[in-house]
Amino acid sequence: MRHWSLRIGGAGVWLTAVAIQVAAQAPPGPCTLPRGLGSEISKKHPGTRIVRLEDLDDYDRKLFQKDHGKRCPGLVRVNFYGDGKPTWALVLVGGESSKQKAELVVARRVASDWEIRSLETTDEVPVVWREGPGEYSDVYGQKKIRATRPVVVLCGYESWAILYAWTGKEVEKIWISD
Repeated sequence: MRHWSLRIGGAGVWLTAVAIQVAAQAPPGPCTLPRGLGSEISKKHPGTRIVRLEDLDDYDRKLFQKDHGKRCPGLVRVNFYGDGKPTWALVLVGGESSKQKAELVVARRVASDWEIRSLETTDEVPVVWREGPGEYSDVYGQKKIRATRPVVVLCGYESWAILYAWTGKEVEKIWISD
């Protein structure tokens, strides 16, 4: 009888070890930040988190999924600076639901640190995605950006969209929908 309980106990330890190993190897979710960036965001933007599909209302969620599938609405990898360094655009939300603020930041890995730049804040819950290099015109027909690198789009569905491009010296933005 004692051998039987030792076998059951040993099997339990083995199953726990296997479960931990499988969990460690599970693919990250679409809103998972790269290693080290999560702690940096927590330090510089305490009390915030990345916008997830659950944060969008039903209509906005359907629009996002139609164009972007199962991607994360608040996180996109983008070669924004054109240097090939790991760079992410993030929409962070924080605060109480009635006073919720959202902020678009671009985070780039430089050596062992993360360089984080804030681009925009809003009272809505927007989504973010990337577009390729190209020529973009504003909604008013007054300004053009000729982007030589991928760009970032911040969008409040059925309301507005802003495009951000790195010129090599600064970030330019234009309203592409209003």
